[in-house]
Amino acid sequence: MTTTEMSNAEATANGTREVDTVCSFCGVGCGLTVQVEDGVISKVKGQEGNPTSKGEACIKGREGWRYVYSDKRLTEPLIRKNGELVPASWDEALDLVASRLGEIKSEHGSDAFGLFSSSRSTNELNYLASKFTRSVIGTSNIDSCNRA
Repeated sequence: MTTTEMSNAEATANGTREVDTVCSFCGVGCGLTVQVEDGVISKVKGQEGNPTSKGEACIKGREGWRYVYSDKRLTEPLIRKNGELVPASWDEALDLVASRLGEIKSEHGSDAFGLFSSSRSTNELNYLASKFTRSVIGTSNIDSCNRA
């Protein structure tokens, strides 16, 4: 949640703040109310009176936020060395990716690539990924689960 969203949050009687936002899991744009306790999301529900979702939320909207607190999330880049994934700096990881993309493009052509974007990404990030794939890689092999 952004600072603006937090400053617009309403405190409930037990100290839990509620923040109204828009679900980012698909392109419908349902309204969600996020309950926050001590800076941690505790519950997400459909936003009452929202004209798009009418107070409802699908399973992704209600439960999809839990990945934020997963101990399985990556926190640093990993690269494969001698068959094992090892931590790397961002510069090292990005240099390796750029090098490999160039090699594959030279050897197999642009249409050897495809992009599948995530519904967890913002529209802006999906647009940038699409632009990169078309302009830099040179392919239109792009898809997303957002195209419901």
